[in-house]
Amino acid sequence: MATLEALWNQLIATQAAPPLWLIGVSGLVALVIVGYRPSWHVSRGLITIAHEGGHALAAVLTRRKLRGIRLHSDTSGVTLTKGSPTGPGMIITAAAGYVAPSLVGVGAAWLTAAGYVTLLLWGVLALLACMLLLIRNAFGVVSLLVVGGAVFAVSWFAPTDVQGVIAYGAAWFLMLGGVRPILELQGKRRRGRAPDSDADQLARLTRIPGSFWVMVFFVVAVAALGYGGYLLIRAEIALPLAFLP
Repeated sequence: MATLEALWNQLIATQAAPPLWLIGVSGLVALVIVGYRPSWHVSRGLITIAHEGGHALAAVLTRRKLRGIRLHSDTSGVTLTKGSPTGPGMIITAAAGYVAPSLVGVGAAWLTAAGYVTLLLWGVLALLACMLLLIRNAFGVVSLLVVGGAVFAVSWFAPTDVQGVIAYGAAWFLMLGGVRPILELQGKRRRGRAPDSDADQLARLTRIPGSFWVMVFFVVAVAALGYGGYLLIRAEIALPLAFLP
């Protein structure tokens, strides 16, 4: 019991936020990673993990049978579910993918801004472990093990101030990285290269144009970026203002 209590106290321990300039730098680095094509090609797989995790969670919550997840080397992925091919459950499952990275980013921003960096890191490890049980291809297994190993190394070996900066950067990356795939999706749809995209599946399920669903994805992602960014810088802005006459 004492060990469990000590572990819980460690998980809920809070850390002081880094200086505002460092929070800004972490956001700028995330923006460069997302905006620069070579680095985006390497890092986009992290967004795919969150995307497919969103599909999987939505399937479980809507009581669809989850058959597995595949992650591919071209940064694409697929989540296989079993159940009614129509209806609310299928619609929610199809809609969850593109908004998942942004929503996960907001959650990460909230925990990070509140100082719960350790809880965030171990929460990510728990989610990756659950997702690992559902992976059905070798590349997906290797990808999750590499990401999980990196998160574990940060949580176990990195100094607390380094953990904090990485957590801020990860939150920025998820929120910024949640926007770009939506823009890419619309570009592919315009050229007729994504006939089976989530938006087009939703169009067939709801008889509402796919462009409407792309707009929904985009609005959610931009709103998440705005709110999450506010959470990340709110405390550091409010503190200096508190000393103004």
